Amino acid sequence: MTGTRLYWRLVGISIRSQMQYKVSFILQSLGQMIVTGGEFLGIWALFDRFGTLQEWAFHEIAVLYGLANVAFSVADALTNGFDSAGYLIRKGEFDRVMVRPRSTVLLLLGYEFTVRRIGRFLQGAAILSYGLVVSSESGAPLGLVGTAATLLWAIVGAVALFVGIRIIQACVSFKTVQSIEVMNVFTYGGVYASGYPFTIYVRWFRMLFTYGVPLAAVTYYPALLLMGRLDPGGAVRWIGWVSPIAGVAFLMVSLVIWRFALRWYSSTGT
Repeated sequence: MTGTRLYWRLVGISIRSQMQYKVSFILQSLGQMIVTGGEFLGIWALFDRFGTLQEWAFHEIAVLYGLANVAFSVADALTNGFDSAGYLIRKGEFDRVMVRPRSTVLLLLGYEFTVRRIGRFLQGAAILSYGLVVSSESGAPLGLVGTAATLLWAIVGAVALFVGIRIIQACVSFKTVQSIEVMNVFTYGGVYASGYPFTIYVRWFRMLFTYGVPLAAVTYYPALLLMGRLDPGGAVRWIGWVSPIAGVAFLMVSLVIWRFALRWYSSTGT
């Protein structure tokens, strides 16, 4: 069996097991939608009170917020195995991953495909669609095909980035024996930060999330392109077409780090 076929077999098993409890799945999905919807409700209240944010309109923030949440929901569904690495190490269950004749990355990606993340995905997709529709009323800058291609490329780059962050979080678990909360600054905190234009942040923050953890590259610059808006910071317009590659590059680097981090693993002996 090829690696790809094995992965989809594992995903199928995971989905079938979660669908055994359909009411639980529905309630958890709705819960995610309500929680993330509450976050966006706070953004709406901000704009309802002040109108704009440094000349950024509400529908433009909707594009940024929706893009970040759609990408993160996909990455979150894919990487529950890496997010659970600390638990597997403490329980001694990571030994089973190490001795199986398959890639550890493949096995952890197939550990659990978290279907309930669809709640966050649908909520983010609805907000993103609203933002793009309102933005296109003044004339779609890329056309339908161009918008779809740019959006898909941005989501691929953002998903790759968030997956890479989760992999590095799992690498840290080999030393700390549990996932440290500081990594959530770059996952959940990164999603929240990406919901606003990066020009509102101080310089060191923009540098960190552009060149260190390239969140701006996979969300902010492609969103500018989708909306047909120039960057107030002076970046060239075409940067939105190439910047998502930074997310893919980040994932590649994280996989290299993972290979070295496996040497740190020590079995519990259970």
